[in-house]
Amino acid sequence: MNICVFCASSLKIDQKYLQLAADVGAELAHRGHTLVSGGATVSCMGAVAAATRANGGRTIGVIPQVLVDIEIADTDSDELIVTEGMRERKAAMDARADAFLVLPGGIGTLEELFEIWTARTIGIHDRPLVILDPWGLYAPLRQLIDDMYEAGFTRAVVYDAISWTTTAEEAFAHLEATPKRVRPSVEELGEATG
Repeated sequence: MNICVFCASSLKIDQKYLQLAADVGAELAHRGHTLVSGGATVSCMGAVAAATRANGGRTIGVIPQVLVDIEIADTDSDELIVTEGMRERKAAMDARADAFLVLPGGIGTLEELFEIWTARTIGIHDRPLVILDPWGLYAPLRQLIDDMYEAGFTRAVVYDAISWTTTAEEAFAHLEATPKRVRPSVEELGEATG
């Protein structure tokens, strides 16, 4: 499987997040999967790619030209795709992915998560989407989704479209499971896009 990993590119994070990314990369390689990532060498993005390769795995990096220009492109990638901008980058990552794994990250990671989550919720794709959150960084997000559900802004299909995990083993079990097709009702489609 090609597993797209969304994760941090910030340089000011705790070492535990870098270790998590490295552990995910190693596990991904040991299970015979290919990594699709944002194609940079920094922070968790660099750690997951380096660990994947160090353990015999293949990596596909997708990076916009603006980041190549500041010399953070992962030129060691087995395949490095340079895009015009961020929207093209996300589209290229999406097109190459069989599943999505979200690690702790910042607003860029959240943007990627919400785009893939929304697409799965409205039935554009049925690929697995998993959050790996050992330390509860995304707990407020999960609470927000619960509050939105209680207030009527979303429907139960939003829960069916994602798996929340706390260990790499649990995350990979969800990624490797046969995906369940999300088939929202017409009412849910209208509310999800409105």
